[in-house]
Amino acid sequence: MPRCLNRPRRMTDPDHRVHGLAADEVPPDWPPLAADELARLCDRYPALGAPRAIRWHSPRPLSAAALVDSAGGRVFVKRHHRSVRSAAALAEEHAFIAHLRARGLPIPAVLADRDGRGAVALDDWTYEVHTAAAGLDLYRDTMSWMPLAEPGHARAAGAMLAQLHDAAESYAAPQRGTHVLVARSELIEAADPVAALEAQLPTRPGLADWLQGRDWRSELAAALAPFHAAAHARLAAQPRLWTHGDWHVSNLCWSGADAHARIAAVLDFGLAARTFALFDLATAIERNAIAWLEPGEDLARPATALALIEGYRARRPLDRDALALLADLLPIVHVDFALSEVEYFAAVTRSPANAGVAWNTFLRGHVAWFRTAHGQALLHAIRTA
Repeated sequence: MPRCLNRPRRMTDPDHRVHGLAADEVPPDWPPLAADELARLCDRYPALGAPRAIRWHSPRPLSAAALVDSAGGRVFVKRHHRSVRSAAALAEEHAFIAHLRARGLPIPAVLADRDGRGAVALDDWTYEVHTAAAGLDLYRDTMSWMPLAEPGHARAAGAMLAQLHDAAESYAAPQRGTHVLVARSELIEAADPVAALEAQLPTRPGLADWLQGRDWRSELAAALAPFHAAAHARLAAQPRLWTHGDWHVSNLCWSGADAHARIAAVLDFGLAARTFALFDLATAIERNAIAWLEPGEDLARPATALALIEGYRARRPLDRDALALLADLLPIVHVDFALSEVEYFAAVTRSPANAGVAWNTFLRGHVAWFRTAHGQALLHAIRTA
């Protein structure tokens, strides 16, 4: 696993744990943010002044992040290893955020340093600093793929996603420059996903090394059947659109805790990429309406899925054909991102066990669940919404 060149003393010394892959908490791959690195970083932001305290460490496992009180106010600081996000890769996310903010989306601002840069590279790390989000972070400790129980929040999340897509229609940036931990869609759109992945592997050596020695072509083809054949031609015809890529309630802040609360802030565009609108809506259902971390097969929460759709279509119409495509897309919407997680665990954190979970449990296992009676019932509910 890559290490920082100098691991400084922490401002606080929490027994920090992060979300694991099995509904558990595990030691972090990345060291928590520390006192002297924050002082060095904040020195690049004259308006912030010296850091005073870390109020909260994020339990998300793929980076290190914290709410930090400084002399100039509270900010959210996020640190990536340079092998995961370069300054240029972060700039792609920040440009999308700026576009959406200019069109009224409630997204915390990215702060620029003294040189006007929103992404700061120091030693082995790349940092970004955001204003603190408005509202209540009700779900900040909720793991991804933990289902949302409150239908009012699901409707609000669907409506806000539609508003984001309205704003994104005028954003014309090209595709992301990286595959690592990004929710792209090229493979599921391809007529032959196996051949499409094979064509990518020369530029993705970490993933190629991990796949070598596996019968991955047969495993991937078998995993996608029959869902890919039913959907791919229509997916390729969808209008291109930059999308959020991780529409889970833990990435939303709220005006209150009641069922009628509105969304006060939208967070975390780390997985954003150029895909299409139904990709984001299917991802929202996959993240919020299926209890992937629970045992057994009765994992679907169709009421949550339908509430997300109801909120979305109140702003952006979804006809019968769109609902049919949404249902056909849902079983495979995660495939490109699952492969990016295999690449991350294999090549960045050097965890063969986690790479195996991403391949077998996430990529192949999630598709397989949609062949069960419970998975089929959820798809039927969406088609007839």
